[in-house]
Amino acid sequence: MGVLTRNAKRNRLSGEGVYKMRMITALFLPFIITTMLIELTPGPNMAWLALTSATQGKRSGFAAVAGIATGLAILALASAMGLAALAARSPFAFSLLRYAGAAYLLWLAWQTWVGEQEVATGEIDTTAMAAWFRHGLLLNLLNPKAAVFFVTVLPAYIVTNAPIAPQTILLSACYVAIATAMHLVIVALAAQAHGWMTVGNRRNQVRRIFAVLLAMVAIWFLVSTA
Repeated sequence: MGVLTRNAKRNRLSGEGVYKMRMITALFLPFIITTMLIELTPGPNMAWLALTSATQGKRSGFAAVAGIATGLAILALASAMGLAALAARSPFAFSLLRYAGAAYLLWLAWQTWVGEQEVATGEIDTTAMAAWFRHGLLLNLLNPKAAVFFVTVLPAYIVTNAPIAPQTILLSACYVAIATAMHLVIVALAAQAHGWMTVGNRRNQVRRIFAVLLAMVAIWFLVSTA
């Protein structure tokens, strides 16, 4: 009788495990589709990467993508620790991130206008690559939309009666991978215009246009995160 009870209990637990796995699998594909649709929607990251790659070249764009990917990974970790939820649900913290992100974009626009972010030709040194990585990292950390994704969208695709940590890690990794892949495509396409933009007298004109467009992206950032 005891053996039958243990077997029944084991079968029940096994059945629950299969059910949970099916639930997780059923939610995974919709999450991937949702993530792709969100990333295909034009936003400040996309616009900034396109401008950077077209004016600074694909190496700078790739460094910026690495910074953005690192920022997303940090936000995923912060979400797991509850920090992203605090930022997304606190009006003050959310506004602080919005204005800090816009201010950083405006600062980059001013640097570009006065010539401190010259359009580079030829080899780009390690210092320049580190700078573009830092810009991508900071812009993404100061983007409240990314924090909101990890707080409001991602939890909707987690099965609550199954271990949450492995699901969170898997979905977060998938989101970072999809976003990074799309950002790399944007960089590769936008960089095709780099050669034309940096020939002769076009360089200074492109720098000024880039500065104005960056300022417009800053305003777009504020509007899109309102």
